[in-house]
Amino acid sequence: MVDYGISLYTLEYFLMILVRVASFTFIAPFFGMNDTPARVKIGFSVFVSIILYQAVLPRGTLEYSGVIGFAIIVLKEGITGLLIGFAANICNSIIVFSGKVIDMEIGLSMAMMYDPLTQTQSGLTGTLYNYFIMLLLIVTDMHHYILRALVDTYQLIPVDGAVFDYGSLMSSFLTYMGDMMVIGFRIVLPVFACSMILNCILGIMAKVAPQLNMFAVGMQLKVLLGFTILFLTIILLPDIANFIFTEMKRMIVSVVEGMY
Repeated sequence: MVDYGISLYTLEYFLMILVRVASFTFIAPFFGMNDTPARVKIGFSVFVSIILYQAVLPRGTLEYSGVIGFAIIVLKEGITGLLIGFAANICNSIIVFSGKVIDMEIGLSMAMMYDPLTQTQSGLTGTLYNYFIMLLLIVTDMHHYILRALVDTYQLIPVDGAVFDYGSLMSSFLTYMGDMMVIGFRIVLPVFACSMILNCILGIMAKVAPQLNMFAVGMQLKVLLGFTILFLTIILLPDIANFIFTEMKRMIVSVVEGMY
């Protein structure tokens, strides 16, 4: 028989579960999108917390001394949920970085637009790719993996059991910065290679026919070539998403390992 009763002695334990889940929901990809209503996020956090309260065993009372001790536990649970969600969310910056480089190569870097998902100014290509990646995240059930990762953390990091290894966490984020450059330039490589070949051709044409205005011609050719390459490489989006989702899984595991 499933018992969802919450007594006064275990209410604090349930609230700590709610703090971690709500912090995760606030920042995690798909769950923490800015266009999602706040009531939906709150209701989802409470619903998941009720289920976890029954699933996470053993339950018991929290041991703390005074208001400061209770505040420290709340802070630890909030930081744990934020770090897990941030580890998954930060991987979306790979596609944004690639989009900015592509826009610089094809001449669209001046055409910036406001991205409501990240609440920042983003290029056209980065915003387009970001929406595609989020769509593939839902199609491939990656959001289920992220939620299961949060649930599994209670087996390794129980309530009030987080021990932050700052060296391990710093190493994880430094490794991510290197991976972001590598994966980002892999995404940019087709556009970058074609743009470099076009620049070489325009340089030769400028020497052969100096009477032509290669600046005016080159700007139009770069935009046309860039859109053509983006259209031809759109079939590579599942492979791009695979790179990003693999990095997302690695970051979640690495960050969790730095908290127990």
